Amino acid sequence: MNDAMWAGTVTIGGHGGAELEAYLARPLGDAPRGGVVVIHHMPGYDPGTKEFVRTFAAHGYAAIAPNLYSREGAGVSPDDQAAAARAKGGVPDEQLVGDVAGAAAHLNSLEHANGRIGVIGHCSGGRHAFLAACDLDLDAAVDCYGAFVVDDPPEEYPTSARSILAKAANLSCPLLGLFGEEDGFPAPGEVAALDAELTRLGKEHEFHSYPDAGHAFFAVERPAFRPAAAKDGWERIFAFFGRHLTA
Repeated sequence: MNDAMWAGTVTIGGHGGAELEAYLARPLGDAPRGGVVVIHHMPGYDPGTKEFVRTFAAHGYAAIAPNLYSREGAGVSPDDQAAAARAKGGVPDEQLVGDVAGAAAHLNSLEHANGRIGVIGHCSGGRHAFLAACDLDLDAAVDCYGAFVVDDPPEEYPTSARSILAKAANLSCPLLGLFGEEDGFPAPGEVAALDAELTRLGKEHEFHSYPDAGHAFFAVERPAFRPAAAKDGWERIFAFFGRHLTA
């Protein structure tokens, strides 16, 4: 078994012809493989996001995280890029979809790609994963505690994001949702409402909510980290992608 991988920074095309920095990791073996687009959270393109990318590569996928804040300037630190993007209310939905499409195209251009693409995101990235799965033709999507899919944010909340529940009828692929019962964004009521709407529409999905877990329970560097929930969540993610991204 060849478990070696390559990981590093690449340039990809994004929405409107923009050039985006992205972090790519892929196995060096010659087995056919699916691709995973990892959508970073609102804090930005950070070490935790890159670790997620490498984790997928270690499990046999080609994975890429586009820096959605690349337009804030070359040579600008990721923290400053994130601050600038947040000051504008975040990434516009149309731009996000175009950037994910560019990342997916890059994965499918790689040697040994099997043509199947999944998307995953945490926090704002969870909402973005759902959005991308409604606007693009994908094979699997994972929403990790994505807020503002069902409800609009509070007026004082610093984001331009709005509910995208009306897009649920266009969901193009199976959806896995992982949530914390102690989360406020999304609160359990929002998770239940999304579950009910997808069920009404006949959309394939599975949701899991963890007791004693709130927002960001996958984030090992945060006090919110919950090892048991994260371990179970990772197992469900790999089982889900194993079913839907294997040719």
